[in-house]
Amino acid sequence: MMNASPDSQPTPIDVRGLVYERRDERVFGPLDFTVEARTIALVEGDNGSGKTTLLRVIAGLLRASAGEARVFGSAPGSDEARAGTASLGHLLGLKGDLTPRENLHLGMGLYGCKPGEDPDAMLCRVGLEGFGDEPVRTLSAGQKKRTALARLALLPARLWLLDEPYANLDRHGIALVNDLLAVHAAAGGAALVTSHGAVSFHQGVACTIRLTP
Repeated sequence: MMNASPDSQPTPIDVRGLVYERRDERVFGPLDFTVEARTIALVEGDNGSGKTTLLRVIAGLLRASAGEARVFGSAPGSDEARAGTASLGHLLGLKGDLTPRENLHLGMGLYGCKPGEDPDAMLCRVGLEGFGDEPVRTLSAGQKKRTALARLALLPARLWLLDEPYANLDRHGIALVNDLLAVHAAAGGAALVTSHGAVSFHQGVACTIRLTP
């Protein structure tokens, strides 16, 4: 039987004996870990160690070779799991011809919005004040990442799957990611975050999962 979170809702992530193999070669595993509500789990490892692959398995985009993963008590990729999960990876999923403001409104129209959140206030919060009406394709890599982070923070998903969220960000951007994670966890959310190198990570990290190639 899978665990329940302290707030009596299904545990965001519960993994038991999880293994992933590619062409009969093991990428990672077996892994056993739990990510409860209000906590952040950090996945560390060098290139090729399977960090992105692990997130794709949890998201239901890849099928594990052995073991079991449950997301909110359901199979990864199920309607129940997808409804509570938001992902941010190397491909940010932004519309280049739309402005940051328009991208935020598009995301809210598709997936909803947290109660009380305002897109314009969120753009200011992530450091994009004055850039809300510029086409995303004209922005720097860091500004595009901030746009994607703003969209993520507006969505009502309780579980974040973040693949290298610190990439293309300076120290202020790293601090922003940590702040968004802290607020998300304090509101009852959870996150599984990958990182290639050392980052100034906030104290809300509940566990570190180290992958080796």
